[in-house]
This record gives sequence, C-alpha cells and structure tokens, in this order.
Amino acid sequence: GVRGKDCVVLAVERRALAKLQDPRTIRKIVSIDDRSVLAFAGLTADARVLINKTRTEAQSYRLTCEDAPSVEYLARHIAQTQQRYTQRGGVRPFGIATLLAGFSEGGKPVLYQTDPAGTHSEWKAQVIGGRNAKSLREFLEKNWEEGLEEERAVRIGVQALLEVVDSGAKNMEICVVRPGGAKSIMEEKDVDAIVKEIEAEAEEGKTKASPADE
Repeated sequence: GVRGKDCVVLAVERRALAKLQDPRTIRKIVSIDDRSVLAFAGLTADARVLINKTRTEAQSYRLTCEDAPSVEYLARHIAQTQQRYTQRGGVRPFGIATLLAGFSEGGKPVLYQTDPAGTHSEWKAQVIGGRNAKSLREFLEKNWEEGLEEERAVRIGVQALLEVVDSGAKNMEICVVRPGGAKSIMEEKDVDAIVKEIEAEAEEGKTKASPADE
C-alpha cells in the first residue's frame, strides 16, 4: 500500500490461477463499504469471514450513527476481532494481515495495517505478506516521499511488486482509492504499460552502466 497526496494505491500479487478457474472468484482487494477498501495477505477463507464481520459492523454503525464509519474505526474493529481470537480456547487466530485504505473526515488519504496479533497502526506506505516483506519495505522507505502524485504512487507500487512477481502485469492487481473512497481497479493493459516503461528504464540504466565498467 502506498499513500499519495490525494489517493491511496493498493498493489497485490495475484497468484497464478488454474487454467479453468474464473479469476473473478479470487479477489485480494475488496470494498468494506463505499468509503473504505481492504487488501489482505494470508488465508482467503479466514479473510472472507473477517471481511463479512467488518461489513456487518460497518452497516450496524451506519444504522446507529447515520454516518459511514471512519477507516480508523474499521481498522480498530478488525484488530479487536483478530485479538479476541488469540486469547480464547477452542479457536485459532485469523491467518491474515490486512491493509485498509480510505479517506479521513478531513479528506486526507489514510492507510492502516492490522496483523493476526490484533494490533493496528497507520502508515505512509507498507508491505504485508510474503517472504520479501523486509526488502520491499526498505524499497518503499527509499522511494516514498510526502505529497506523491497518483501516477508516481502507482509506479512505486508496481515497482515494488516487480521485485517479487515474475510474469509482470498478468499477476498484478492495482487498485487506486480516490477521494470519497471511490475504488478503481486498473486495467491489465495500463499496468502492463507501466511495467514495460520500468523495465525499459532498467535496461537503459544497465546499458549506460556497462560502457563505464569497460
């Protein structure tokens, strides 16, 4: 997840599907309500249960308070639910970490993370899941800066995924959350164009570096 000046970009690796599987049934980025979007890493079945609990809480909040819950409220609810499952007998913890994106009441983009232990925290950019999380976090630390434009935030998200994804845009899902919580999943061809641009620049960098080595 990467927070920009007026957007939040969620980028996930899409696992290779079986040849006959319908890709619409495997989603790692989902809407909680019309103001917040969640991305997860971990067990899909656990995620489905937790997402449904969170959606029910969001609707209950709307009914009681006649307003949409804030992203922080939902992150806190997810973390509380996850924590409850670490201290009771006969149950196991939820095997997922989540990133929750949306906008604060002041219209500022926000990005929250929750983990299976039940902690939640706000981030400017964060990586969850996978064996390479540490190196990707270091990449984000080097490249993230305050006030990122949407195009740049998307590019950083794609660049980070390229570190771990082999087959380019085909195995990526990029979602841009804009003011008001509007979710927009990027077309594969648009992601592919960014991937090709990044790869071309990397190739150009190598070409420039090689004469210098000689």
